[in-house]
Amino acid sequence: MSRTTDWAIATGVAATLVVAGLSKPAPDLAPLGYALLAAGGLALVARRRAPIAVLAVTGLCALGYQAVGFDVPVVAYLFAVYAAVRAGHRVVTVVASVIMLAALPLAIVVSLHDWPGAFTQSRNVLEIAWLIAAGAAGEALRQAERRADEAERTREETARRRANEERLHIARELHDSLTHQISVIKVQAEVAVHLANKRGEEVPEALLAIRDAGREAARELRATLEALRDDDKNPPHGLDDVPELVQRARTTGLDAKLTIEGHRDDLPAAVDRTAYRIVQESLTNIARHAAAASASIRIDYRPDALVIRVDDDGKATTDTSPGPGVGLLGMRERVTALGGHLQAAPRSEGGFTVHAELPVDRT
Repeated sequence: MSRTTDWAIATGVAATLVVAGLSKPAPDLAPLGYALLAAGGLALVARRRAPIAVLAVTGLCALGYQAVGFDVPVVAYLFAVYAAVRAGHRVVTVVASVIMLAALPLAIVVSLHDWPGAFTQSRNVLEIAWLIAAGAAGEALRQAERRADEAERTREETARRRANEERLHIARELHDSLTHQISVIKVQAEVAVHLANKRGEEVPEALLAIRDAGREAARELRATLEALRDDDKNPPHGLDDVPELVQRARTTGLDAKLTIEGHRDDLPAAVDRTAYRIVQESLTNIARHAAAASASIRIDYRPDALVIRVDDDGKATTDTSPGPGVGLLGMRERVTALGGHLQAAPRSEGGFTVHAELPVDRT
């Protein structure tokens, strides 16, 4: 559709220029003048794809037919100015138009058909006014298109954010409604297996299958919730990346020390990611709010749990309580989703502490 419109405009402008030329007395080089009039109009068909080239071609054609002897308004050049400014080439358009205004009287002088009229003030003012109008129209439409694109992008971002919020809401609802039921099934099965073993009875295969399925379902549910919560586009980080976090904190002037205790075995991916997030968010809060000089990060690998503790010597006291920040809320939700617990509060000796315990099922 736009291609057809471009050809219609170009053909119409070319026809208008040729008709205006035919209405004038024919100079000696009339065929060349008619060709330049038509070429200047038809060049507008490429104004969307190559606005600078069209600006140059229409300007040269206008100078050419003025020099031949056709005193016809530079209509095609005005269209080219509009198209170039709309495409964002404002500086090039201004420079080209200044050159055009300077060269146009010379082209008229060369034609020897309008020596006095070439330098009249009214003519120059009219030409400048038309050029400014064409440029202003192009700039106005460019700004309108930019605002429309920005509004569309904002709508898309809002829609994506709402979709993400709805996805997280669904994940939380599923977690809340299913975790309890699965936990009950798993606990009942484990109690039944324990009692059977205690009595020396043979444990039915179906009961063992229910117990194992309950454990696996609980792990999958936690991992799924964690995956739905993770909006990062980059690969997920884990405990292997904690030393880099601590080193980055040291570059800000914080005396951060990392202590690792116990032997690390394979951890569930959800526990590994959550542990990293706890350390990351704790160090971020220290940098933003604590005004601390030092911090200690302790990671303790225990047989049945992973314990993380982050202490700082910041300005927090027992008389102050942490506000309901998004960071602490996010940490607490992550830990709770994995069946652990988190404590975050000021220390009696000053500063703040974050203590998290994440259960690790190694069976």
